[in-house]
Amino acid sequence: MGTVVAVGEETGVAGFALAGAVLRPAAQAEEVRAVWRSLPAGTSLVILTPAAAEALGDEALECRDPLTVVMPP
Repeated sequence: MGTVVAVGEETGVAGFALAGAVLRPAAQAEEVRAVWRSLPAGTSLVILTPAAAEALGDEALECRDPLTVVMPP
């Protein structure tokens, strides 16, 4: 099993720590893009807040590796 990473506003991703996800809080679009470019090796799933998904655009969501999902609003 690979690493699960949660990206977005801190209040939106904090709960995923309880499930063992690596948290990468990022509130601004530029921070989100920087986190995306530096995902840890072995990341198999990225969970994005809606704002983080918007910052990354469709290209990130079409990515198959790592699998990327967006939390509901």
